[in-house]
Amino acid sequence: MTDVDYCVVGGGFAGLTAALRLKQAGRSVAVLEARDRLGGRTFTEVREDGSWIDRGGAWIGPGQDRIYALMNEFGVPSYKQYTDGEAMMVVDGKQYRYTGTIPWTMSPWAALNLGAVFLELGRMSKSIPLEAPWTAKNADKWDQITLAHWLDSNTLSKPAHELLETAIAGCYTSAAAEVSLLFVLYQMASGGGPSFVLGVKDAAEDARPVGGMGAIYRPMAAEIGDSIQLSQPVRDIHQDADGVTVRSDKLTVRARRVIVAVPLAIASQIRYEPMLPVDRSFLHQRMPSGAIFKIAALYDEPFWRRDGLSGQSAAPGSPATVTIDACTDTGRPGVMCVITEGPIARQIGQLDEAERRAAILDALAERFGDKARSPVDYIEQNWSAERYSGGGMLSHAPTGVLTQFGHALREPCGRIHWAGTESSAVMCGWVDGAIRSGERVASEVLEHETVTALGGRPAHL
Repeated sequence: MTDVDYCVVGGGFAGLTAALRLKQAGRSVAVLEARDRLGGRTFTEVREDGSWIDRGGAWIGPGQDRIYALMNEFGVPSYKQYTDGEAMMVVDGKQYRYTGTIPWTMSPWAALNLGAVFLELGRMSKSIPLEAPWTAKNADKWDQITLAHWLDSNTLSKPAHELLETAIAGCYTSAAAEVSLLFVLYQMASGGGPSFVLGVKDAAEDARPVGGMGAIYRPMAAEIGDSIQLSQPVRDIHQDADGVTVRSDKLTVRARRVIVAVPLAIASQIRYEPMLPVDRSFLHQRMPSGAIFKIAALYDEPFWRRDGLSGQSAAPGSPATVTIDACTDTGRPGVMCVITEGPIARQIGQLDEAERRAAILDALAERFGDKARSPVDYIEQNWSAERYSGGGMLSHAPTGVLTQFGHALREPCGRIHWAGTESSAVMCGWVDGAIRSGERVASEVLEHETVTALGGRPAHL
């Protein structure tokens, strides 16, 4: 048995941040990670030529102060996302090239409808209290309807409806009919509004760390050191009056408290003794993830740039739903990132690998020309099949969940504390949110320690 001050379950950014801050505070930690790698829902692959591919979360933007602080701490620079040239929308087989956020080259009616919906989402999201969205004035009303229902009532243009459903529901890697409107507004508000969530320049995809996310989590892990144990899926957590016992198949850890930093969608795979409070247990059951493929097609150079294209494109219903230029800071090789989410991701997941590759490359060729059919490499990441992610990059709330169970998102359960991007009131769904949650929970357990040392009794014990 290993005895430490604190045990951390999960080696993504939330868990690593919590462990790092606790170790820097002079406490002993044990980090148990189920996978044979670190990074969680980020995953940086370094290639033989020194280039790198982010197979998971990759982008950073203004307002994401905590990830920038962590990058400064470890000397990781950033570079701007390539946005020169025109973006492209493909609706009903017709291409529309444009610059900016709204594709004004579409019909004026569709473009105006898009703009009006953006403004309304921004107005509604400003009314959401970030720490407790379930207390918003219209929380009950908005939590009773889905994103799909709201879009049906507010988009009169079919092209506008298709683009909005693809863009917004794609954030939750699920169909719009699966996601509560209140959750959408909360998640948008946590990032500053729809323009940030759905934008690129000066928004959620404004920049990237040089070297990918791995350039951040690897030095974090190096500082934490031998306290990290890989390939150790935690099976049960038992808490008593004196501490917690955390067991994987090969290790048993005894600690004062445990921080669980795994996606909500899989948190219920751990057995808790005594059982968790009902609302926390039900929250695990009610916040699923969705389906997502992230694919990198590599070329000798980013040829689309010479053609006056930024690499950004969106095509509702296509096997290559969204694309974005994902080149490194050197611009070589050319990397075209394809992101396919929700129902379409589930559909292409039923194809064999060769069929799926052909469908993706055909879609790229239709947008960027025949050169797109012949990549020098093709790297596919199916997050839907990741056992220890539970699906897409963010667990979402269906109707009724936030107003009934949202209060349990951050509440400790005795000696069990919760981290993860879904628990962050700011930048919920981004790596920055995961880092914020790790810092919050590290402070939380240290505060309990201080209260106990002074002879008090922590409120949640």
